[in-house]
Amino acid sequence: MKHPVTLAIVGAGKRGEAYSQYALEHPDLAKVVAVAEPRPFQREQMVQTHAIAAENVFNSWQDLARVPRLTDAALICTQDRMHLDPVLALAPKGYAILLEKPMSTNLAECERIVACVKQHGNLFAVCHVLLYTDFTKRLRTLLDSGAIGDIVSVQHLEPVAWWHQAHSFVRGNWRNEAQSTFMLLAKSCHDMDWIRHMIGQPCRSVASFGSLRHFRASERPDGAADRCLDCGVEAQCPYSAKRFYLSERGHDWIIDYCVSVITDDRTREGVTKALREGPYGRCVYACDNDAVDNQVVILNFAGGATANFTMTAFTPTLHRKTRLFGTRGYIETDSVRINVFDFVTEKERVIDTTVAEGSTTAATGHGGGDYGIIKAFVEAVATGDQRKVWSGPDETLASHRIVFAAEQARRENRVVSLAVLDVAV
Repeated sequence: MKHPVTLAIVGAGKRGEAYSQYALEHPDLAKVVAVAEPRPFQREQMVQTHAIAAENVFNSWQDLARVPRLTDAALICTQDRMHLDPVLALAPKGYAILLEKPMSTNLAECERIVACVKQHGNLFAVCHVLLYTDFTKRLRTLLDSGAIGDIVSVQHLEPVAWWHQAHSFVRGNWRNEAQSTFMLLAKSCHDMDWIRHMIGQPCRSVASFGSLRHFRASERPDGAADRCLDCGVEAQCPYSAKRFYLSERGHDWIIDYCVSVITDDRTREGVTKALREGPYGRCVYACDNDAVDNQVVILNFAGGATANFTMTAFTPTLHRKTRLFGTRGYIETDSVRINVFDFVTEKERVIDTTVAEGSTTAATGHGGGDYGIIKAFVEAVATGDQRKVWSGPDETLASHRIVFAAEQARRENRVVSLAVLDVAV
């Protein structure tokens, strides 16, 4: 394929916007030529940014699916519960498909997606972006070299951060399972996939514990109002929407990102109106949320390796932290610096995998993983080589099965075997 890989963005929200940036930096490699998005502001923003022709602008994925194939690939970045139908409609038309994680919110639909893309021979990848960071590649090379021998156990922490939990999983789109999905799938399928990739063996069984410990009515302070703008105790609350979204300290990228989610009018007046009228101004103790705010998962792999994973809301803004215990050495890492201790030499070496600051969201998001996945996907489409992506249908289905098993284990308070996992979960 000599021409740039042509892309259709299905869902022009923050994830679609992030991946589409690659085409702006590499116009010789990729070009966004179509968009399907029901919201006028986001749709028009994509049109203007990429100069998309009017005939290739659609109000829905259904409209896109009604016409002959327009592009080499489709990037499906709709909400979690809106993944199955676009795949079933676009795969038979021959689109290569990059699908935002999770594949779907129930296992049966995940299996239908995999069966569909296999039936039609689509090049297919899921956005498990943690696999595509320079850090992960360096760590994987170290492990493959035998630097710490065989992996015996892994400890992995996902520090969600107090503000992120409040924004996305208490007030935001992923707060309520009936409207989105359970927390482990929405936030941590990345991590289950990453752990599986590191250990390199099938997972046999899982156990899990977790709860909605804090963001509930019973934790509501005396004197708290239903909205932060009306609250007499807001100034002492760590989760104040007023302090966060109307910050006087100067907007950093976190605040800019979150404000862009709550309103299209990013003036102070527009943000205040959104907090007065919309979901993001609500007291965190008076929302319709049921997403857990802490969870641990224990995994047992073929060959005897084990792993434990912790997801918690109650952290600063941190990188993921991991410890890997091997038969010949030990690794401790914060997803940027890798500290390797050798049992024979009794010496430690440090590898810095710092990602250089880039000019786009895709270049820096998820430690460079956003850039890495779209780069690998475009290369795979250009060459027709599925091996250039590491989150294909089989690999992704295997890691999603772990996530569904872990949630079943948490709800039923038991160890769940992957061999007998109920497809209905």
